[in-house]
Amino acid sequence: MLRTTLRGLTRTPYYVLTAGIAIIFLFPLVWAAYASVAPRGGSAQAEGFGIGNYVKLLNYDAGLGTYVLNSVIVSGLTVIMTTVVALLAGYAFARFAFIGKNVLFILVLGILMVPSASLLIPLYVLLGSVGLSNSLFGLALVLTMYQLPFSIFMMRISFEAVPAELEESALVDGTTSFGALWYILTPAVLPGIVTIALYAFLAAWNDFIAPLILINDSSLAPLPLAIANLRQQAMGAIDYGVTEAGVVVLALPCVVLFLVLQRFYIKGFMSGALKG
Repeated sequence: MLRTTLRGLTRTPYYVLTAGIAIIFLFPLVWAAYASVAPRGGSAQAEGFGIGNYVKLLNYDAGLGTYVLNSVIVSGLTVIMTTVVALLAGYAFARFAFIGKNVLFILVLGILMVPSASLLIPLYVLLGSVGLSNSLFGLALVLTMYQLPFSIFMMRISFEAVPAELEESALVDGTTSFGALWYILTPAVLPGIVTIALYAFLAAWNDFIAPLILINDSSLAPLPLAIANLRQQAMGAIDYGVTEAGVVVLALPCVVLFLVLQRFYIKGFMSGALKG
C-alpha cells in the first residue's frame, strides 16, 4: 500500500506537467470553437450564440464545399505521391548498395535546410513551362516535393529497423525484391507509412503560402486561401467571427485523423528512435 502511494506521488509531477501542456495546446482550439459561435459586432453572428458565421462561410463565393473539395484533392494527391515515392526510395536507401548512395541521401536531406518559400518563384516558372501553373495537380507536386526529404528519411530508418533476415528468407523462396517489399516489408513498416502519410496530409491541408503563389483562380483555391480571402472586409476590417469558424473547419479533420492514427504515429517515430 505504501509503495503504491509513493509511486503515485512520484508520478504526480508528470501528470501535472502533461495536463498543463495539454491545456496549453487545446486552449486555442477551444477558444476558436467558442468564438465561432459567440456574438460579435460586425460579424454574421452579431447577437446571441449561433451558427451565423458558419452559414456565411458555407455560402462564400464558390461555396465551402468547393474549397473543401480542392483541399481534399490537393491533400490526397500529396499523400499518395509522397507515400509511394518515399516508400520506394526508403527501401532503396535501406536495402540496396549503389554508387553515391550516401552522397545522394545527404543531398535529399539537404533540401530540408532550404526555406520552402524561396523555391516558390522558380517552381512557379517551372510549372508554367510544363503547363501545370494554376492547377491543383501542380500544387500537389510542389507540396509533395516539400514532404519527400523527411518522408524518405523516415522510411529509410523504418526499413532499417526491420531484420534483414525476413527479406532474405523471402528472396530465397523465389520472391522478387518488389514482392518482398509488398508482402513482407510493407506490413512491417506500416507505422512509418502512416506517419509520413499523416504528416503529408497535415502539411498539405494547412499550407497557405504555396497556394497563394501558385493558384490564381479563386475557384481552385484550397480552404486556407479561401478563409484568408474571406476574412477581409470593407476598409481593411477583419471578420474575426468567420475566421474562427474557418479555423474550426480546418482543424477538425486534422484533430480527428490524429486521434484515430496516433498509435501508428507514435510507433513510427519510436521505431526510428530505437534504431538510432
